[in-house]
Amino acid sequence: MIPAGFDYHAPRSVADAIKLLGSLPDAKLLAGGHSLLPMMKLRFATPSALIDLGKIPDLRGIAQAGNEIRIGAMTTEHDLLNSKLVAEKLPLLAEGVSQIADPQVRYRGTIGGDISHGDPANDQPALMLALGASFVLTGPKGERVVHVDGHFLGVYSTQAQPDEILTQIRIPVPAPGSGWSYSKFKRKTGDFATAAAAVQLQMKGGTVSKVAIALTNVAMTPIKATQAEQYLVGKAIDDASLNEAARLAMAACSPTHCPRGSPDYKTAMAGEMTRRALQTALSRAKP
Repeated sequence: MIPAGFDYHAPRSVADAIKLLGSLPDAKLLAGGHSLLPMMKLRFATPSALIDLGKIPDLRGIAQAGNEIRIGAMTTEHDLLNSKLVAEKLPLLAEGVSQIADPQVRYRGTIGGDISHGDPANDQPALMLALGASFVLTGPKGERVVHVDGHFLGVYSTQAQPDEILTQIRIPVPAPGSGWSYSKFKRKTGDFATAAAAVQLQMKGGTVSKVAIALTNVAMTPIKATQAEQYLVGKAIDDASLNEAARLAMAACSPTHCPRGSPDYKTAMAGEMTRRALQTALSRAKP
């Protein structure tokens, strides 16, 4: 189908984009367009105007500031995947990005667009949870920084207000020697996850000192397997602890039925992906 008519705006600064957003209440922000444009073609979304953020240079780039990696919201997945800084400091993010869709999508898709869309089937939200990211939301009243915990409110719903733009992602650099893994089960290359687990792990003296486990596409939002995390701290990772961590991760799941599997199947795959991600993260961790 053909989208309904709309006006097109391409501001050159964040300030101009915010002004447009305030004056055009029915407008939609355009990042990579992989989610919005198909919805417009099906007329599930009929905005009167699009505000294209692609020509704002301040929204792109990857840099380190102290113990944080700061990423402009319009930075593409391709740029993340090819960043030496991301590969060195945030290998979990690099591994996760490598499994997002396909090269064509990664060339246009942006980290900010992925996060702002609020789809629990997208990969970036769970990666952000595992990494403990924060988001800079900019609006007419200035900037505010929100932590990823609690940012995702439901399917396609986040804490961002209608007059705010996600402008930057801030990710603390994991401790030296941390292990990591993004284990994703999918039907075919380029597909959304049936279920996936992102793990960031620190070991000390043969036991877990800190661990984050975040799950993709097994609830109305991306979720942390909090009980599994708490259980693992102070324990060695062996068959018994892996089995219990997988069980606790499964207990946190509440998936809906979709073409990728039944709720029981998706829950089982979440447990298996948690197990695999923990094993891989352990193999990469240094005491």
